[in-house]
Amino acid sequence: MTANEIVHRMYQNDAFSQWLGIKIEKVEIGAVELSMRIRSDMTNGFGIAHGGITFSLADSALAFAANSQGRHAVSVETSISHFKPLQLNDLVRATSVERHLGKRTAVYEIQMHRNEIELVALFRGTVYRTDKLWEK
Repeated sequence: MTANEIVHRMYQNDAFSQWLGIKIEKVEIGAVELSMRIRSDMTNGFGIAHGGITFSLADSALAFAANSQGRHAVSVETSISHFKPLQLNDLVRATSVERHLGKRTAVYEIQMHRNEIELVALFRGTVYRTDKLWEK
């Protein structure tokens, strides 16, 4: 399967990413670009996006990017730093960068920008790469 086919198959079976309203903007082997808009049901008591929303967007980017390599991969460690709050209707874009690809592990960094300009969060994730291949 191609990277694009893998990511789209994963998305079709991912009710949570669909609920978030994630759009797949770009897929390459080891990299994805996703976007979503902040809705009112994603905000917290301060009227800004709940931190779990950006975490979830980045986690989806991690999963899609890691699996686009052709082997089933699952996260083993993740972390996020939030720099700026997200407001209602903000467009958030998550762009992944593969920092390390090994036989059993891989490390990805996901940058999240508001309206394609301002860096709002930085996510780092390590995945375990299984021997199971994505097949048609």
